[in-house]
Amino acid sequence: MGGAFCEFFAGIGLVREALGASGWSCAYANDLDPKKRELYVGRFGDEGHFHLGDVWGTADVVSRIPGRPALATASFPCVDLSLAGRGRGFEGSHSSSFFGFVRALEALGGRRPPLVLLENVAGFLTSAGGRDFEAAARALAGLGYRLDAFTLDAAMFVPQSRPRVFVVGVDDRGDPPNAPPRSSGGWLVDAWTERMDSADRRIRPRRLVELMRSIDLPTGWLAFDVPAPTGNPPGVDTAIDRDDGQDWWDEAAVAKHRAMMHDRHRERIDAMVAAGETFVGTIYRRKRDGKTRAEVRFDGVAGCLRTPRGGSARQIVIVVEGGRLRMRWMSPREYARLQGAPDFPLTGRAGQDLFGFGDAVCVPVVQWIDRHVLSPASASIERPARAAGARSLPLGRQPDARAATPDDAGGERDEHVA
Repeated sequence: MGGAFCEFFAGIGLVREALGASGWSCAYANDLDPKKRELYVGRFGDEGHFHLGDVWGTADVVSRIPGRPALATASFPCVDLSLAGRGRGFEGSHSSSFFGFVRALEALGGRRPPLVLLENVAGFLTSAGGRDFEAAARALAGLGYRLDAFTLDAAMFVPQSRPRVFVVGVDDRGDPPNAPPRSSGGWLVDAWTERMDSADRRIRPRRLVELMRSIDLPTGWLAFDVPAPTGNPPGVDTAIDRDDGQDWWDEAAVAKHRAMMHDRHRERIDAMVAAGETFVGTIYRRKRDGKTRAEVRFDGVAGCLRTPRGGSARQIVIVVEGGRLRMRWMSPREYARLQGAPDFPLTGRAGQDLFGFGDAVCVPVVQWIDRHVLSPASASIERPARAAGARSLPLGRQPDARAATPDDAGGERDEHVA
């Protein structure tokens, strides 16, 4: 289906990487980080629509968005919603930039996209006891969006554990197929309730369903048919390079990390070495009971990729092969493969590349959402627009049109907007 979309908090552009396959075209991208922009431009070219600036600069943001886009996506910063953010949630300076995105949508007025997609970590559901999720939902509902929310783990598609929460908003211009609304009478057993009750808990975990039921939105909730992928994704061994040309550690570094393993992990690895078995896995360094432990994953799935900050953030590759134990840091190319973008151009600067991919979305996950949610919803909006002759501002079809900025689009940044 496709159409024009805006990618807020774009990073290196993996949302665009995902949506481009089905015909979506990026009309505006925004991020603060010049190093991520370099990766973005290296992949897509310098087309002039990447806005290197603060999302809170509402007037500047709105003036750069052409026409009326069909979709806006926002993978807003997760740090305050995760353990790394120490529970600050929307009170933190990073994750609260979500409300800068909301302000930009509000300032667009009649050019506001009929579809929005949010992405963030699982901690989005528990931050501030669920109040941050509710604040986000109410902010979008206040702009006229009916909402759905679900979770997907990258491990359903690629060998990386990366559970994420997604929120989809649809305004009243669309009537998405097979997405029943929640009845206004909460006691009724309607199609929405039946879908929630029968859903795969990997897609609609109980905590999320309970939150949605407890939040009475003025616009209401929808329930898209988001199936869990079938089949088994490849193992992590398919993403790891095992040739001698890799930057393998010396014996001392390997021995150090072997000694840091839990007894059970070390015994299992030693048995594999002795038996001449082949094993490819990953290690995270974590603090356990005041000690740094090298924790091995034996399930064929890498841990969640992170930005390479701190001693525990970057993953270690472990390979047992031919009676030999080898270890090294995971490479940027392996990060790219685990994010579903194996051929994405790299800068050649490992820290920059690792940061870009560790702070990005998983491509096949977004493609799954596009197939089952975004493109069907977009089609439901386009059909009546075409039938009516699409009198003005057709969705995503005016790449050169720019509307005047509302008088109140700028102004000072609010500390917290809900």
